Amino acid sequence: MRQYIYKVIIAVIAFIFVFEFTIGRKFNQINEKTEILFTKEGRKEMVKSIKIEMEKAVSKENYFTEEEKKLINAFINKIRNELKSTN
Repeated sequence: MRQYIYKVIIAVIAFIFVFEFTIGRKFNQINEKTEILFTKEGRKEMVKSIKIEMEKAVSKENYFTEEEKKLINAFINKIRNELKSTN
């Protein structure tokens, strides 16, 4: 009986360690990300970072490459054609 109790205790401790080092870390990362979204300071920081990225994009001469321009143009034309055919 004593060996069984020792084995159960060791198994429980091993399970706790495995859980903390795998799934528990992911939960902590997700929790940190959601705290950023739901706190006032986090939202302010997010707005600041978006503004900085927008300023970088505006300062670039060409935001898209030629390949991206062709792809976006073809996509928009396809959407226009589909919308015209619905009438």
